[in-house]
Amino acid sequence: MRQPEPEPQSFDRVLSSMCTEPHPDARAAAERFLATNPGDPATYEAVAELEARAVEGLATLAAHPTPADAAGYVTSGGTEANVQAVRSARNRRSEGSTKRGDEVNVVAPASAHFSFHKAAEVLGVELRTVPLGDDHRADPEAVAAAVDDATALVVGVAGSTEYGRVDPIPELAAIAEEAGARLHVDAAWGGFVLPFTDHAWSFADAPVDTLTIDPHKFGQAPVPAGGLLAREDAALDALAVDTPYLESRSQATLTGTRSGAGVAGAAAAMDALWPDGYREAAERAADNADWLAAELADRGYDAVEPELPLVAADVPESEFAALREAGWKVSRTGAGELRVVCMPHVTRAALRAFLDDLDRIRR
Repeated sequence: MRQPEPEPQSFDRVLSSMCTEPHPDARAAAERFLATNPGDPATYEAVAELEARAVEGLATLAAHPTPADAAGYVTSGGTEANVQAVRSARNRRSEGSTKRGDEVNVVAPASAHFSFHKAAEVLGVELRTVPLGDDHRADPEAVAAAVDDATALVVGVAGSTEYGRVDPIPELAAIAEEAGARLHVDAAWGGFVLPFTDHAWSFADAPVDTLTIDPHKFGQAPVPAGGLLAREDAALDALAVDTPYLESRSQATLTGTRSGAGVAGAAAAMDALWPDGYREAAERAADNADWLAAELADRGYDAVEPELPLVAADVPESEFAALREAGWKVSRTGAGELRVVCMPHVTRAALRAFLDDLDRIRR
């Protein structure tokens, strides 16, 4: 018997997700290119052209020295991009060397996304996570102490998942260079906000080798649409495998066959929103985050001062559970704080309603 179609998740009470409602142009473009496969660009030429546009757009956001010629592709998300960055660094480190497998290591701050743990396990490399400073950022001294002759990659985070912090990327780049390692910046969430701040995080700010930046987060593209960028073609060349039965004879992506929906949606979102739309969304999100943090502090909660539009506050378990029961989609940091991500769909009205429920729960 045919079952009724379920309705998609509403974003009205989603406060902890790093995904958001796609831009209407992105939604329409995704539907048009749903059945195309950018994994075989010689066959699907139209979506291949859109991917080139999307990569150029991402490279522009990330201040790549030559956006029109930047190496990269639209991934399934930040996890794939981070795995590929580790794989590329491992392969490039191993060229002409006997260091492979567990003799190669990656050094990352404790704030690094869990995708790096997946990458280490899948690729057979050692992941060395180092402590953070009191400011929730990577500690350069701890990173320097962890690197050695077998370090293939140093990771910096530009917009951490739990606190929205930006690591000292230029300092990490200097450590990587001295160790003969590559530098990868994970700006999966922060990459569409950071161009409108004074943070040093991009290709223009440091000798970054690879960078993750996801259109399907603050970029307002449909899922799945992540992004991997590289300073040099060699980073993607290190990932390429032969594909003799396709019109395209080699492939650097991880998933191979991909839906063109993410590619087309990413290109359409950036066409519609860069730069003014993204600037307005980033400024509105920052204002909302500052306002929410201040409101929580006024109520006596210990709130972490926002750096990017993400608020963390120490809310008791009973109150957190009651907020969930009231229908709010909220999560916690690893240390247990309430975590609210002020994405484009999160309005001041929604945050007021959230606080009204919190006040009711506290009475």
